[in-house]
Amino acid sequence: MNINFVYDDVKASARLEELATKKLEKLEDKYDFIVRADVFFKKENTSSPDTGLICNIRLSAPGPRLFAESNNSKFEVSIAASVEELERQLEKRKGKMKTH
Repeated sequence: MNINFVYDDVKASARLEELATKKLEKLEDKYDFIVRADVFFKKENTSSPDTGLICNIRLSAPGPRLFAESNNSKFEVSIAASVEELERQLEKRKGKMKTH
């Protein structure tokens, strides 16, 4: 699986890339049909201290692309939430692939 990282108003971080890569590789081990992942880190000015650091992840797999977005106070939490959402979507996709 090929992983691309994009930063919007955020400094590039090897630690964030490593964390995201580790989580995405776990998904790839479970769902071997994943081709590519695009991870977007974005900083947004918000009035709430609990939001503002956004992690979007887009996966390329057979069928339509999968996408998840999470907005939290830390990128680590945003990554984990996005990966959890993608896992739910991948489970559904895998179920549909088996029935056909």
